[in-house]
Amino acid sequence: MSGASGGAQANHSLAFRVMRLCRPSLHVETPLLFDPADLLVGEDDSSSLFPHSLSSDNNNNDGNENDLSFRSRFLLSDPSAASGLSGLLVLPQSFGAIYLGETFCSYISINNSSNFEVREIVIKAEIQTERQRILLLDTSKSPVETIRAGGRYDFIVEHDVKELGAHTLVCSAMYNDSDGERKYLPQFFKFIVANPLSVRTKVRMVKDLTFLEACIENHTKSNLYMDQVEFQPAQHWGATVLTADTSLAEQDSTSDKEIFKPPVLIKSGGGIHNFLYQLKLSVQESAQARIEGSNILGKLQITWRTNLGEPGRLQTQHILGSPVPRKEIDLQVVKIPSAIILHKPFEVQLSLTNQTERALGPFEIWFSGDANGERAFMVNGLQTLTLTEIRALSSTDFKMNLIATKLGVQKITGITVFDSIEKKTYEPLPDLEIFVDLD
Repeated sequence: MSGASGGAQANHSLAFRVMRLCRPSLHVETPLLFDPADLLVGEDDSSSLFPHSLSSDNNNNDGNENDLSFRSRFLLSDPSAASGLSGLLVLPQSFGAIYLGETFCSYISINNSSNFEVREIVIKAEIQTERQRILLLDTSKSPVETIRAGGRYDFIVEHDVKELGAHTLVCSAMYNDSDGERKYLPQFFKFIVANPLSVRTKVRMVKDLTFLEACIENHTKSNLYMDQVEFQPAQHWGATVLTADTSLAEQDSTSDKEIFKPPVLIKSGGGIHNFLYQLKLSVQESAQARIEGSNILGKLQITWRTNLGEPGRLQTQHILGSPVPRKEIDLQVVKIPSAIILHKPFEVQLSLTNQTERALGPFEIWFSGDANGERAFMVNGLQTLTLTEIRALSSTDFKMNLIATKLGVQKITGITVFDSIEKKTYEPLPDLEIFVDLD
């Protein structure tokens, strides 16, 4: 890789040469070999020149050097050709594309092109981006003693690429020339870091569950094999990956897939793959999380490999969901009888929590039934309960005595909370399904 120098190159004995270290690419197109006889005769005429090549069967044709027909051009002429190294692996012909998340590895050689040796060489190599400079090599504490005339000093540097855009590999050397003059040589090698893939997310909420869909698209010219696409949930959240249904036999038995998980292939040039996760607030932390009102769900951790195993790794920014509503109060059912008998009273224990940092109340609580006015349950006793003031971030328990009036699966609905000071009615308790049985 050529680079720009800070001064006239002719005035320096040393010069940097940079080569990117990366694995070869696969060239899978089988070439059509050329034979000098093609200039004189065609396929039909060449068979007439060597009729014996067509009269024998395919087993005898293997290795027949006199067969000029096109069908023999793909046959192995030597056993060593079976390795495929000569025709399938192509060494890098240029610096190539560099992508975010990869490890940039470079072979750097500093050459002495003069007729005299140079001494006390201090070499530095660093990566410069728009936001920072990262030192990769510094021999200030142990300079290279000498580089003879026509000699060189080689080293390898590595850097995990974490920024997009323009990058500059800065190589510099301070050395004593043949006449004892101390010289400084800087050279700059520029390259662009592109994004290998894009991640598009969709968030949907269904009651207490949140579903996250991540669509990953491959922007490179190579197939990407996803070793890991893991969602790392934020605090108070739990995550479960959702996959296609598998048979019960596969679920109950231990197979090789549990030991070795095959990577997910995302094809080159725009291939996509979707991942689905189910998120849920943890039971212990759900109330506190709602108080904080945070809408950060977590991050995606993505690792992959290319065709020849070169690794890559990316982590997305925070994925945001719908803002968690900041409820001032929270009404929850604490305890309900396991068996409810028709026309017999039963108690439901409830808890009212103040989720603000100030005192609320007193409250009035009543049972209004469903929106149609039909009641599967009736209050046994006082129709309106009165609760005293609840301190900040505190809760109080109370009981309601009810009587079931209908058989079967019924819903307890319409328990309403009213703040008698602020004259404010809060959302009622979510419907609670129970089963009413005969005695």
